[in-house]
Amino acid sequence: MAYPSTQSLFIGSMENYRPTSLIVRARYLLAFKSASPSDFLPLFVPSFSQHSAHPAPRPSPIDNMPPKGKKVAAAPFPQGKAGAKKTKNPLFESRSRNFGIGQDVQPKRNLSRFVKWPEYVRLQRQKKILNMRLKVPPAIAQFSNTLDRNTAAQTFKLLNKYRPESKAEKKERLHKEATAVAEGKKKEDVSKKPYAVKYGLNHVVGLVENKKASLVLIAHDVDPIELVVFLPALCRKMGVPYAIIKGKARLGTVVHKKTAAVVALTEVRSEDNSEFSKLVSAIKEGYSDKYEENRRHWGGGIMGAKANDRQEKKRKAIESAIKI
Repeated sequence: MAYPSTQSLFIGSMENYRPTSLIVRARYLLAFKSASPSDFLPLFVPSFSQHSAHPAPRPSPIDNMPPKGKKVAAAPFPQGKAGAKKTKNPLFESRSRNFGIGQDVQPKRNLSRFVKWPEYVRLQRQKKILNMRLKVPPAIAQFSNTLDRNTAAQTFKLLNKYRPESKAEKKERLHKEATAVAEGKKKEDVSKKPYAVKYGLNHVVGLVENKKASLVLIAHDVDPIELVVFLPALCRKMGVPYAIIKGKARLGTVVHKKTAAVVALTEVRSEDNSEFSKLVSAIKEGYSDKYEENRRHWGGGIMGAKANDRQEKKRKAIESAIKI
């Protein structure tokens, strides 16, 4: 067994002894200079076993200090006392809720799916879904291409200037004309020629056939649609500008009715000629000039989310089978 030299033991243990102990060790070395290390090894073994490992130096408090000029971030939330606990009131017992039949009140939830809607609401929703799913022929699909919002606003602004006279106004006009005729005058001298919007399906169709209509406006939501489905083709053949507009209730407000399927303008006053000509040119660009394009465009065929997911799943299965 090899032992460390006495010199290394002495040097390694010098730092850990007081001067008095060092002198004693030096005397032992001088006395036994010629002796072998095994003779005085027991003198150094306790020191070697206890003090051979150098203890780690203690860290300086300066090293633990934060750098100057930097502020330590404050805690994001106030630290509460760890030992503080809320005391429960013994009068109130905790009881888990039971949402079974006849037990606790059920939590509030959205029940719109379970509402029994009126019949007209159900019908109009089902009709909309069918129009989306089924293929719609071009003659009917063109009624979904309505006039844009700005042009429609200008159109109704012009139409409101030519609203038909009410019953009271008509009664007053007829009374004046009758009085003038009784006095031997002409009725044209008393009342000017009225400029008004023409309405009524048969009336407007007659005006279009005789080429007396200057502008025809058709509602997009006429029910049944067969009543007006032929009007765009008739207007184009007769060279009468037409437009499809939302909707029949809005057209009805112009002519003092609840609804109106179609209205027409035959002539306008001289001060409105420029505005009317601009409106007609804008409408022609969207309808009469694009009639052939709309005649070939089918509508519908829009499937729901479930059907689209099934088609996508089937397509992926076919692709994976081809790769294999």
